[in-house]
Order: sequence, then structure tokens, then C-alpha cells
Amino acid sequence: MAIISRATSFEHVAETVSARVAELLCAPVAVLDARGKVVSSTETGLIGLLGVHLPFGDELRTPLRIDSHAGEIVVGPPLNGEVVSPRLAQAVVELVVTQTTMVARTGALSASQHELKNTFISDLLHGDIDDEVTILRDAKLLGLDFAPPRAVILIDAAEYILDAVRDHENEASDAQTRRRAQLVIGSIVNFFHLPNDTICAYIGDGEVAVLKASNTQNLVVWADSPTAAGQSSPSWANLTALRRAGSALVDRLRSDTSASITVGIGRYHPGVCGLARSYQDARAALSLGRRFHGQNGVHCLDSLGIAAFVGVSDERTKIDLATYLLSPLDHEPELLETLNVFFSEDCCPSTTAGRISIHRNTLSYRFDKITSLTGLDPRRFDDAVQIRLALLLRSLRAAAA
Repeated sequence: MAIISRATSFEHVAETVSARVAELLCAPVAVLDARGKVVSSTETGLIGLLGVHLPFGDELRTPLRIDSHAGEIVVGPPLNGEVVSPRLAQAVVELVVTQTTMVARTGALSASQHELKNTFISDLLHGDIDDEVTILRDAKLLGLDFAPPRAVILIDAAEYILDAVRDHENEASDAQTRRRAQLVIGSIVNFFHLPNDTICAYIGDGEVAVLKASNTQNLVVWADSPTAAGQSSPSWANLTALRRAGSALVDRLRSDTSASITVGIGRYHPGVCGLARSYQDARAALSLGRRFHGQNGVHCLDSLGIAAFVGVSDERTKIDLATYLLSPLDHEPELLETLNVFFSEDCCPSTTAGRISIHRNTLSYRFDKITSLTGLDPRRFDDAVQIRLALLLRSLRAAAA
């Protein structure tokens, strides 16, 4: 195999970067070497000129370094008149540079492999492949690292990604959709400071799935403390930190795209096949959250209230949710008894207090403690319904055990 010189490698990367960035940003692009000479450009007649004489101006300039060679990428204004935020453009350029240099050095993902990666992740999340050996083998070939535990963040960016479809023919609209999806992925990679975009996939219908590392180490920025992981069940661990990360991500994507963005977050489930269950959680949370709370929010099953019990069809998920919501009361039999009596007395405080022979103030104190532990107040209708359903579902699991 012929050895490519570093200078040739720099020029090869420059050609690939200029073409890919121009495709994604619909803008003229040139790459300059350390002397300011154009070594690659999407515009004809510029090779060899000094960068100061570029005819299309410079909306964005970002450095390029390959081994010992340094240069600069210059991006002009979009040719289609579309406004792309500078931060989004910068994120996309950095992502393209990272991908291209990886390919040049290690033979990493090519464009066709990226399509294979998207298909692989989509099939994995939809449960179309469920053999763990096959999943791990294919993931390794595609550069996906499944060593850390991962949960699914499902992003609805349809308002931005699919916006251009109405005004273009099918072929043009498909290209525009792919381009905008990659812009969103670039913003996500930049936000999470990911080394590349391998764990992000466009799965169609304006939605992007992120297989986010969900252990405490990878969520420390959004955790209350280094030990703030959910302690009642590994399935719910770090969900609060994931929700905070999702909220910050929504703000970033809305700023970068000037469009509505909604996110559904799934729980962590053990094993690579557990990603399909995490996706089901995220899909249910996204669908129910949009329906009951509208756009521009972050939704998890544990924050949807009654809607989660009514709208989720999977019985196991509902029982898991019930167990999680009531888990802070596992070692509080007095509080559980108080709740059971309260509901059997049609939520009447006076008869509840009389039946268990306590003062009304003591009952109020117990309700306050329940609220403090679970975040649910049995004196509020919606919270009371959640608690009642959770008690019933948990008792069904206990009876079946």
C-alpha cells in the first residue's frame, strides 16, 4: 500500500472538508494553508490564490490542523439565502473536520457507513435486531462504543428538519432533510462535547436519537452531586441529570435552529438490547408530553403525571413506574398505611384521622412527609390519583410474585 505524505494528506482532507461543509451549509468554502494560500475550494479558479482575495467574503473562519500542518477553513454566506446560526455552522465545521481526519488516519466511517450506522441504530431501537453478539459485532465495525451504560434521548426537530420539504421536489427535499438533520446532529455533538457523531442517528420523521452515556461520570455536569444517581432502581438512575441535560440541549437547539424542539428521555435498561426499551420509554414520553404539555419541553415518564399511567400500554413499564414513585416509602409502613386508609375513606381527612386514631395535625404532618419523600401530595387531586394507581399496580406485582 502506498504511503500518503503528510502534505498530500492535508490537501486530501482539505478537499473532503470543503466539499462536505459546502454540502451541509449550502455555502462556498475554501481551505487555506499556513501561508494563506487556497489549497482547496468549492469555487473555481481560486486554487493558489491568497485567502485575502477570496471573492465570497467570510461568514466563518475556523482553524484546521492535520499533524504538523496548519491551515484555515473559510465559509462564505449560504447560497440559498438560509440563515444558519454561527454557532451551528461552527459545530458542523468542527464535526466534519473530526470525521474527515479520522477517515484519513484510521479509515473510520465513510459516507455510506454513516447511512449503515443510522440504519443499524434505527433497527436496534425498534427491536429489529435482538441478538447481543450480532449487535456488539456490528457496533464495533461501525465505531459505536457500547461499554458505558446508555439511555436514549429522542429529539423531535421536525419543524426545522422537515421545514424545506414543502417547497422542493422529492430529490431536493430529501437532500435538504439530510442536510438539516446533520446540522442538528452537529449541534448535539458540540453541546455534549462528543468526539464524533457515531452515537447520534437520524431515524426519520424529523427525529434524531442520541444513545447518551448515562452513568454518573458522563452526567456530572448536570448532577446534584457525584452521588446523585437515582438510588431506588438502576433503571431510573441519573434520570434527573438526564432531564437537566435535555433541558439545556433544548435551549441550545432552539437557539441554533430558531425552531420548536421537544425531547423525550428514556430510562437506562441493562444490556445493549435494553436500548430498545429505553427507546420505547423515550417514544412514549415524547408522544404523551407533546400531546399534554405542548412543544419545547423535556419529557420523562416519571414527570408526566396521570398521563403516563393512562397513555403507556406496556404493563411492565407502568408497574416499574409505580414502584419507582413509591420507592421512597418502602421503609415507611406507617405512611403507606395512612395512604391506604385515606383512599379507603374517600380521601376524607377527618374520617381517616379518626380511623387510625391520630390527630388531624398528625395526619397533616404525615402528608407533608409523603410529599417531601415522593414529590407527590395526596391532598392534590392529580397527585392523589397517581399515588392511588401506583399503590394498586404495586399490589398487583406483589400478588403475582
